[in-house]
Amino acid sequence: MEGDLIGTVTPPPVHRPIMVAEVLEHLRPGPGDVVVDCTLGGGGHARALLERIRPGGRLIGLDVDQDELIRTERRLRAEGAGPEEFVAVPRSFADLPEVVRDVDAGRANVVFADLGVSAMQLDTPARGFDYKRPGPLDMRMDPRATRTAAEVIDSLTAPALAALLRAYADEPHADAIAGLVAGRGIETTHALERAVRMGLNALRPDLSRAEVKLSVRRTFQALRIAVNDEFGALDSMLRSLPRCLAPGGRVAILTFHSGEDRPVKQAFREGARSGIYVEVARDVVRSTVEELRANRRAQAAKLRWAVRSAAPATGG
Repeated sequence: MEGDLIGTVTPPPVHRPIMVAEVLEHLRPGPGDVVVDCTLGGGGHARALLERIRPGGRLIGLDVDQDELIRTERRLRAEGAGPEEFVAVPRSFADLPEVVRDVDAGRANVVFADLGVSAMQLDTPARGFDYKRPGPLDMRMDPRATRTAAEVIDSLTAPALAALLRAYADEPHADAIAGLVAGRGIETTHALERAVRMGLNALRPDLSRAEVKLSVRRTFQALRIAVNDEFGALDSMLRSLPRCLAPGGRVAILTFHSGEDRPVKQAFREGARSGIYVEVARDVVRSTVEELRANRRAQAAKLRWAVRSAAPATGG
């Protein structure tokens, strides 16, 4: 039955970029700027950035999800973005310095990254990012990557999986969950959701329904991070940012959980102390009440920004 449902045609998901006005406010893109959108996704932020850098600007859009990259490139081309002002690159933001070098862009005036999973990925059952509809337990952003989430679970011992759940999702019931799923041959999103939900209900009847649901969500989050080495890619990008930004260049990063927000906050503050950044966000920027009402995925979003000093960009 699950196999039949996976093949069912569903309406295309609606892409809603988060905090577009706030991103533009803090990045301040202008005509002629070189902009790198490290996570092109559905192109919502890229479209707004392109409008601000015309005429004479250039936007480089990166995405490891080649299917989404191709769709978005076609959409932006149809809207008038020619090759002289928009370049689509199927690479990870971990490769930021190499991408900037390869497209002969010099240094960027603006760098932006949205670390959230896009609606297209979440709402496509065959990608395996979400458990609302049955799909293979995949979770690969880049289909060329070697290991799926199912293979990660099957390859780890219970202690190793518990350590992963704690490190990538701060999961308080990591040991119990790992004991329930490690090495059990779980292959679908629904099977994993059921194993965690029903197992925790049996082992911990004191937990509320909401607490169990949070543990399910954190389990999926941790596996997605592990499959795509998201923390490693983020660390690489944060280290390379100073040498990719032009003097006075601006960077803004949207995060969606504490594991992403902590290293961004730390990197910006350390950069400010060392003189790399002349200004950083004092407080995290949040979505407006109106946006939260319209888009529940905006609830977890946090925006941080920084401004490169006028000193020459060296090291990283």
